[in-house]
Amino acid sequence: MKDKPFIDENISTAATPRREREVAARPVPALTIVAHPLPHRAGERLLLEEVATGGSVLVSRVGPDFTLPGATLGMPLADTFLSRKPLVFESAGQGRVRLRVQEGGTQVWVEDAPLAGAREFGPEELAVGVPLVLAERVVLLLHQTLSSGPVVQDSLGMVGHGPGTRRVREDITRVADLNVPVLIRGETGSGKELVARAIHQHSARRAKPFISVNLGAIPKELAAAELFGAKRGAYTGATQDREGFFRAAHGGTLFLDEVGEAQPEVQVMLLRALETGEVYPVGGQAPVAVDVRLITATDADLEARIRQGSFKAPLLHRLAGYEIQVPSLRERREDIGVLLYHFARQELEALGEAHRLDSTASQAEPWLPSALAIRLVRFSWPGNVRQLRNLTRQLVIGSRGQGGLKASPRLEQELDSSVTPLPARPGGSAGARSATEESPSREPAGSRRKPSDVTDAELLEALRASAWDIKAAAERLGITRPSLYMLIDKSPSLRTAGDLSVEEISTCFRECGGDLDEMVRRLEVSKRGLQRRVRELGLDGD
Repeated sequence: MKDKPFIDENISTAATPRREREVAARPVPALTIVAHPLPHRAGERLLLEEVATGGSVLVSRVGPDFTLPGATLGMPLADTFLSRKPLVFESAGQGRVRLRVQEGGTQVWVEDAPLAGAREFGPEELAVGVPLVLAERVVLLLHQTLSSGPVVQDSLGMVGHGPGTRRVREDITRVADLNVPVLIRGETGSGKELVARAIHQHSARRAKPFISVNLGAIPKELAAAELFGAKRGAYTGATQDREGFFRAAHGGTLFLDEVGEAQPEVQVMLLRALETGEVYPVGGQAPVAVDVRLITATDADLEARIRQGSFKAPLLHRLAGYEIQVPSLRERREDIGVLLYHFARQELEALGEAHRLDSTASQAEPWLPSALAIRLVRFSWPGNVRQLRNLTRQLVIGSRGQGGLKASPRLEQELDSSVTPLPARPGGSAGARSATEESPSREPAGSRRKPSDVTDAELLEALRASAWDIKAAAERLGITRPSLYMLIDKSPSLRTAGDLSVEEISTCFRECGGDLDEMVRRLEVSKRGLQRRVRELGLDGD
């Protein structure tokens, strides 16, 4: 095989990022922030290494610190509505983690149910990721990650810190300064072109063209001419010479997406180009030398297509000089919070509203409500990162003029349409008790209603009958508390404590003599939310 036209003798290593902590990584449980009253904290995590070695970790609002992977400084959860009485994460043996909630401590919700006592999570649940809601304000994901290992300081344009994302970054740095062809595999929307661009930008060819072509979008009768060029008169409509993508990318990188869709004749020409460094324009008689690094991508099972006879095995072997597997978003749920923050900031900067993400008050209402965060984490994301970006744009635009993000009924329906449930837990495990098992009086999950079945009048009646006690009203309606909060947010006739003006609260406080229960009856908002506003205004110290 003649590879010289595809080999750069002056290979650059300047693009290889500095690495730290060259230590063999091992799997450990971790907590990653998905949502927090301070939006920029999404993606910070706490490694539960002591749990992995048979010990325990205590987590409260005052410690320990959560940090971004690779960072040296961090801070505790620090939300004033979390308790100083810690949650206890401890080893339950055989890769299991037990979470214990202390009486009077922070309320924790798991799978739409409050947790009382303790619950164990097995390896299968940790592999999927278990969302935990703390005080209905902070959402953490309990999951499995890697303890340490090399941390690539250069982000390569990629957002996220999960093991799958880390592996892709490492693969890019290994192969970027080489000149071998690269095959990128991954589902639609997972970011394959982003990986190809990162390889090009960190290679010696970075100053030369990067040409991106979707083979699936080119009519099959024009594919050869589009890729390899064509002579005038070579086919009907060819009124002038066509350069072709290979020659347009000369000296640089040609990225061919959906390479599995290439027609048989195009596959033969691709194989020849890889083996000889030459292309034959359609209708031409002489080969044209090209210096191109080829990067291809596919979401198809090329091996299956080889067995079916629709893809050539020699071509696969030549394309896959090095393979990179891009994980789906389902496999990197710990990155959902930081990806949402990243995309939201881009959208808000375009709207001139980036200040909405710059909150420094931990007492503020969360910008990403916990109920919406849970929906995002549990959604199966068939469209992967591309779908998350599009959904973020809709959330940001649909929430203009509001304090935080709110999903429209249509978006809620979309997020509820494809949910990844936690793996079923084996019954009778010691210490694996759920809130249902420990609280027999609690309404069984099977009798739960859909929030969409609750009318606005019924909602208002239940709140008034429960003296605006959110928990009691939710039980009365047969729905979860997060669902009740969503119904309140969407109701045209109800408001929250955050909607009240300073004057309205101050006047009511004075007229009621500071009696919070009487204020709740007059203003018809939740006691907890009103108490928070009263505290923020400093009225409780008067």
